[in-house]
Amino acid sequence: MKIKGIELEKVHDYLWEIPKHGGMNVPGRIYTSKKMIEETLQNDEAIKQVINVAHLPGIQKYSLAMPDIHWGYGFPIGGVAATDINEGVISPGGVGYDINCGVRIASTSLKFEEIKNRIPKILETLFKKVPTGVGSSGAIHKLTTKELKNILVKGSHWAVENGLGTEGDIEQTEESGQMKDADTSTLSGRALERGMDQAGTLGSGNHFLELDVVEEIYDNTSAEAMGLFNGQVLVMIHTGSRGLGYQVCDDYLKILHNTEKKFGFNLPDKQLTCAPINSEEGQNYLSAMKCAANFAWNNRQVIMFISKKALMESLNISETELNFKLIYDVCHNIAKIEEHNIDGKIKKVCVHRKGATRAFPPKNNNIPDKYKKIGQPVLIPGDMGRYSYIAVGSDKAMEETFGSSCHGAGRLQSRHQALKTGKGRNLIDELKKRGVLIMAKGNKTIAEEMPFAYKDVSDVVNVMHNSGISLKVAKLKPFAVIKG
Repeated sequence: MKIKGIELEKVHDYLWEIPKHGGMNVPGRIYTSKKMIEETLQNDEAIKQVINVAHLPGIQKYSLAMPDIHWGYGFPIGGVAATDINEGVISPGGVGYDINCGVRIASTSLKFEEIKNRIPKILETLFKKVPTGVGSSGAIHKLTTKELKNILVKGSHWAVENGLGTEGDIEQTEESGQMKDADTSTLSGRALERGMDQAGTLGSGNHFLELDVVEEIYDNTSAEAMGLFNGQVLVMIHTGSRGLGYQVCDDYLKILHNTEKKFGFNLPDKQLTCAPINSEEGQNYLSAMKCAANFAWNNRQVIMFISKKALMESLNISETELNFKLIYDVCHNIAKIEEHNIDGKIKKVCVHRKGATRAFPPKNNNIPDKYKKIGQPVLIPGDMGRYSYIAVGSDKAMEETFGSSCHGAGRLQSRHQALKTGKGRNLIDELKKRGVLIMAKGNKTIAEEMPFAYKDVSDVVNVMHNSGISLKVAKLKPFAVIKG
C-alpha cells in the first residue's frame, strides 16, 4: 500500500512497516488498521515525520507511531523513539511543548444513577473551584520562588507534604510523581516566572476535567484490582505543565538550534533539532524537562484534591462516603532513561513518548505493587462526547514498542478546521443530547474540541488491544466536562 508515495508493508492487520531507505537508520512502524489508513492517514503529513524521526542518531529498532498519530512539531503526535544513551540524542520535538501532559483517573463510591439529578450543581462547583482557561491562576496561592523550586524538584510530593493529597496518591502515580535529578538552574527566568501562579490550574485547549461513568467492563480481574464497577462515577483530569513547560521547550529549541553545527547532524527536518544525550546541552534539557514534568504531576495532584473537595461540597457528603481514590496517573509527553531489550541485550535507552502512554507489563518493578499481577493501567481519554478507556500494559508492549501505547483519540481536524465545522451550530446543545453537560470559558474551545474534530477512540484502542500491546479493561462515558 502507498500513501503520499510512501510504501507501507503489512506486518499484520494492525501493524504496517515503512522499509528503511535513504538516510533512515531504522525502519518506521505504524500501528493502525487498513480502515484508519484510508480514513485518517491519507492526508496527514505525520507519516513523513515517522520517516524523519528514523534519521535520528542512535535510534534503536524502529521509529514508531501509535494509531492516534497526527502531525506534530518534529515528531508526530503518537510517536515513540528510543535512542542509545551513549551514541544517541535527545530531541525536544520528541517530547513536545506541553511537557508531561498527562491523565489521572480517580475512583469514587458514587453511582451515576444516584447523582444524575445533581449533575448541574456538581459541574457548577467544579467549574468555580478549578481555575480554567488561558493564563488561569489562583488555585492555591502565588508561589514564592522557593516554593516553586521545591515543586520543580519534588513533583507531587510537594502537594502531599502540604496537605493536598495522600501517600497513596504518590504510590499510584507514574515515577511516584517525581523525576529525580531535576536541577532548577537549567530553567530560564521566564520559565520560572510563568509557573509562579499556575499550580493547580487546568489551562485551555484539549485540557479538561470530566466526570465519567463506567459503562462496560471487559476484564473483571483487572477491574477489581483497580476498584472499578459498572455504573461507578470516576473523575478524569487531563492537563500538563502549563506555561512553564511550554517555555522550557521553547527555550531549548532555540538553544539547540544555535548549537546544531557543533554536533554536525544532518537531519531532514529542522524541527528535529537535538543534542547528544551525554552532552552538556542534552543533559541540561533533560534536567529542565524533569523540572517541568514534576510541575505537571504536582499540578494534577492539586487539581485532584480540589476536585475531591468540590464533590464533597456539592453533594454534601463526607470523605468516607465519597471514598475518593487515585487509580493511576500517566504522562503522555516525556523522555525517560529506561532499560529495554535491544536485539537480545538489555540496554539503557532514552525513550521519547510524544502523545504516547507508558504501558509496562505485569511483574514490572516500575509499577505499583497492587498492579503487578495485571500490568500498569493505561488511561486513554477520547473526545468529550463519546467515551474513554482504561487498559493495561503487556509483555508484548515491552517487546515491540518500548513499553508504550496510544494516548487518546488523535485529531482529525485542526483547531481552525474544527471552528469552521462548528460555525453556526449549538454545540452545547449537541453535547447535551449526547448526555454530556459542559462548562467552558468560551464557545471557541468547545468548537475546537468537539467529537467531530477527533478520531473515534474505540478504533484507536482496538488497534492496540488486537495487537496485544495494551489490553482493554473498561469503557467510560463522560457526562460532565469543564474546559478552559
